[in-house]
Amino acid sequence: MQTTWKGTISFGLVSIPVHLYSATQEHDVPLHQVHAKDGGRVRMKRYCEREEQEVPYAEIAKGYESPDGRTVTLTDEDLADLPLPSKKIIDVLAFVDAGEIDPLMFSKAYYVGVADKAAAKPYALLRDALVESGQIAVTKIALRTRESPAVLRVHDGTLVLQTCIWPDEVRPAAGIAPEENVTVRPQELKMARSLMDTLSEDFDLSQLHDDYQQALQQVITARLEGVELPHEEEPGPAPDNVIDLMEALRSSLKQAKGGRAPAAEPQEKPAPRKRAPAKKTAGVAERTASAKKTPTRKSTAPRKAS
Repeated sequence: MQTTWKGTISFGLVSIPVHLYSATQEHDVPLHQVHAKDGGRVRMKRYCEREEQEVPYAEIAKGYESPDGRTVTLTDEDLADLPLPSKKIIDVLAFVDAGEIDPLMFSKAYYVGVADKAAAKPYALLRDALVESGQIAVTKIALRTRESPAVLRVHDGTLVLQTCIWPDEVRPAAGIAPEENVTVRPQELKMARSLMDTLSEDFDLSQLHDDYQQALQQVITARLEGVELPHEEEPGPAPDNVIDLMEALRSSLKQAKGGRAPAAEPQEKPAPRKRAPAKKTAGVAERTASAKKTPTRKSTAPRKAS
């Protein structure tokens, strides 16, 4: 695995020489630009506007244009010599619960490996302390041409550095969610939770696959072999669950359970009315009391033979 960054984790007075390795990779079908008329490859040329000619990649540098039109050229040496403390040091600033970092801020992940054998002990110390505390470490790091906040956490016994965007780079969500006052009934919420539990049964994230890349490869293969392109069936109209949300939830739950009808949801029952006790007349009350006091006797006289 190719090393992406070399530096040191600073944990108080403890230093851990480490290397970073990209923890993720994306699987894409490689596509490039061609001329639609004849399929000829279209390539981008690096063209200098002043000299009006193509320039080699080795002569390319980064530049900044000021508001008044002046251009400043920055070489690789300029960028490498920036007076930046986080250029080669991952400084642990604090330890927080994982829930305190908004997942919107997470960016790219890197595995953290030791640079030499002497770093094994402090590496294990920091890793085990994070596991025992259930916390993550907040840090900063400079990668390529950008300094980013980052967190250190543990995955499968390995330290992982996850870069983040800055808090002010998260756009506000104001005005996107429905603003009108919507009331969700308890039956609807209970049915939704039941659907959530059913969909989550035996779920395995590792079994997910990229349908888009598979479909794209089928189209490319059909083009290469000169056969008819595969087509997906036209989807039906989207269900309108605004009219009867409970019926949509009930049907979804039935489908998730493989056709088995869900248990009937509880209905809201009106509060029972209190009835006034029935008034008894004096005669009825006396007969009732007399009947309770005098037990009924069975006749013991023998029957006469007929």
